Amino acid sequence: MAIDFQPPATDSAQRIHEFHNFLLYIIIGITCFVLVLLVVVIFRFNAKANPVPSKTTHNVMLEIVWTIIPVVILIIIAVPSFQLLYKNERIENPEMTLKVTGFQWYWGYEYPDQGDIAFTSYMIPSDKVDAAKGQKRLLSTDNKVVLPVGVTIQVLVTAAVNDVIHAWAMPAFGIKTDAVPGRLNHTWFRINKPGVYYGQCSELCGKDHSYMPIEVWAVEKPVFEEWAALAKVDADKAQEWIQANHNPAHKGVVSEPIMSSPVPEQPVSDQPTLEQPDGSSE
Repeated sequence: MAIDFQPPATDSAQRIHEFHNFLLYIIIGITCFVLVLLVVVIFRFNAKANPVPSKTTHNVMLEIVWTIIPVVILIIIAVPSFQLLYKNERIENPEMTLKVTGFQWYWGYEYPDQGDIAFTSYMIPSDKVDAAKGQKRLLSTDNKVVLPVGVTIQVLVTAAVNDVIHAWAMPAFGIKTDAVPGRLNHTWFRINKPGVYYGQCSELCGKDHSYMPIEVWAVEKPVFEEWAALAKVDADKAQEWIQANHNPAHKGVVSEPIMSSPVPEQPVSDQPTLEQPDGSSE
């Protein structure tokens, strides 16, 4: 099975994929051109085929050409690159805000626009993964990040005081934002279709760095509003409700894993002990 990008779920990710494919054609063209030059030099300018070496020291026109062409290629690459950076960084009229806080080794989430909604999200240990519920080993979390589709979402990313640097990365959304203690970074996205989307911490942050997955459930706006209303009262019951009644995995809209190559099995005894904020363990 081939390794590829996750299918884009936002316009930002779609633009990144298109730019990647655009660069791929340029890279292939340059590589083939250099390969042809090497082959020509090997067969035409070896000692046997060319016993009398050329005494040419320079060629002004050739030097002008091999200077101008790379400059033109770099401009062709730079212009859409700057446009992409501008479009993906500029937030236009965000409709809601999600605050993400990185801890060793779990995530905390807050919904400031929806009231007092806050919870932590831990990886589900391998021995508790339930495939019937659409859960995936090393990717599924106990509490899901529930977000509406078709809404411009501003994401504020930071890390706990006295913690380390993390990075909140969602490949299907085309984002990767550092979570730095004492600093508030931001990004944004607008999810185009419902589904389950996976990400991971993408900054080395200690021994359990590999066990900081991100699981986002994108649902229709009415479902999100109902979930938010329940979460204001009891976040745990809201999670139980949405996982029981609106599991996107049951509808076949689960995004591809981050890598399609198999992940080696890990003994249950080697699973990390995840400490809760109150000092208990799961």
